Amino acid sequence: MDTIYERIGGAPAVSAVVDLFYERVLGDPELSPYFTGADLGALKAHQRDFVGQALGATASYEGRAMREAHAPLAVRGEDFDRVVGHLAAALAEAGVDEATISTIGGALAPLKSDIVTG
Repeated sequence: MDTIYERIGGAPAVSAVVDLFYERVLGDPELSPYFTGADLGALKAHQRDFVGQALGATASYEGRAMREAHAPLAVRGEDFDRVVGHLAAALAEAGVDEATISTIGGALAPLKSDIVTG
């Protein structure tokens, strides 16, 4: 059975989506302050691994736990929702179908309680 990861095009597609996602997030004046001084190369690498694993890739995400990674940022609920919206838009821009985008959004929803601390 194909995974979502395979259906959207594997590593090259995930990499393209992550690049589009960060372009959108960094261009958002409400979200860009969260990334001041961040190592974007490392963040993108972690995001590629995380998204890949979430979509069924065999490689595993080895970054910090979501709560630990985001606790110092005091992320607000509305900002989490904006980030998910930017990810959905990046997926759509990369040609991912609406049903798959909805599935991915549903997979992210349980993370909100670990990421939102502000």
